[in-house]
Amino acid sequence: MKFLEKFNFTKDEIHAFEDNTADVMLRTLADARKLVLANGNYLLELGVTNFKEIFQNYYELFLLDHSNFVNIFNKYDRDDLVEKLAKNVAIVEYL
Repeated sequence: MKFLEKFNFTKDEIHAFEDNTADVMLRTLADARKLVLANGNYLLELGVTNFKEIFQNYYELFLLDHSNFVNIFNKYDRDDLVEKLAKNVAIVEYL
C-alpha cells in the first residue's frame, strides 16, 4: 500500500489502514492501484480537503471504473460538494 504515500499518507497511517482492512481488500486495492490513484487524483483535483478521511472510510469506492467514479461526483456543484464533504464524509454514501 506504499502507493498511498502519493496521497500524503504517512507510513503510520498506511500501517493503521492495513491493520484495519481485510487482506483480500488490501490485495484488491494494490492490484488496482492505477485505478485507485486515478480516482484519488480526481478527488484531489476537485479540491477535496479531507481525502484521507474519505479514502479510509470508503476505500471500496476507489475501485469503481474511473468514468463511473467521475460521473458520481460530476452530478453536483463542485464547490458545494467539496464543502459538504469537508463537513461530513458520510454523504459519500448518498452520492
